Amino acid sequence: MAKPLSIAAIGFWHVHASDYATAAQQHPGTELVAVWDDDEHRGRQAAADYGVEFVGDLDELLARPGLDGVTVTTATNQHRDVILRALAAGKHVFTEKVLAATAVDAEELVATAAAARLALVVSLPRLYDGYTRALEGLLDSGALGALTYSRVRLTHDGWVAGWLPERFGDPEAAQGGAFIDLGCHPVYLTRLFHRADPLTVAATYGHVTGRPVEDNAVVTETFPGGGIGVLETSVVARPHAFAVELRGTEASALYDGERLLVSGGVDGEGWTELPVPEAVPGAFDQWVGHIHAGAVAEVNLRHALELTRVIEAATVSAATGTVVTLR
Repeated sequence: MAKPLSIAAIGFWHVHASDYATAAQQHPGTELVAVWDDDEHRGRQAAADYGVEFVGDLDELLARPGLDGVTVTTATNQHRDVILRALAAGKHVFTEKVLAATAVDAEELVATAAAARLALVVSLPRLYDGYTRALEGLLDSGALGALTYSRVRLTHDGWVAGWLPERFGDPEAAQGGAFIDLGCHPVYLTRLFHRADPLTVAATYGHVTGRPVEDNAVVTETFPGGGIGVLETSVVARPHAFAVELRGTEASALYDGERLLVSGGVDGEGWTELPVPEAVPGAFDQWVGHIHAGAVAEVNLRHALELTRVIEAATVSAATGTVVTLR
């Protein structure tokens, strides 16, 4: 058996930092060896929690020849700098979404990783879930006909229940609010279901709690062939909700977070519940595989690049009250 890859966790700013540090510690092909954070207290606490070394100098950590890769869960505005430094040091990178806040920066990171022959993978977890596989199967089989409308809603109560850290409301560190974080999932799922990149983006942002970043958002996209996608996200809605609605020229499919239903007949009556298959190996597993294979995560990175383009366009749309054309 090959020696496990040596991984460092870079930054514990994001709420999912512990998820990826745990993955690095528990995956049979990796071992977590160190933690860095620009907040020394937070970093030392995380290192103690995982029983690994805290390193206060990022460049010193990245220069270690025995270190194979890093997970990046810093503040969003640090992604470009930290990932470029990691790639320059010859380290593979697994990063929290978004890859970067602007398309220019995201494209630079992807190109730099490719030129260095290093594996760069972005955490887009819902791509690999069972319900996503089932919905893809319905679309690919033609059971729904041509997809004319989609709605993906993902919400939680982070800022009404008080568990979402206040740092997520810092417009500089977070580079946005609910949509650049939680809203990422509806973005890449909508692109997947429509099997195309969106043509236009129109966004409406709400500020229920009065923070400088949005906590409530609705985004509408148009696609080639006339399809429309509606993306909804909120961090001020209780209880947590996740739902997918796909409407086609032949039938419709609904997923309510537990059940997958497909309409039957011309009149749309007689809904049938379909089984939801198991998830496929997720982005972290794929990252480890790409490292060993020396391969580029082409599908993952294409989703990541388009995700950043939509986030950037939605920010402009919400600020100006205009529809942004992407292509």
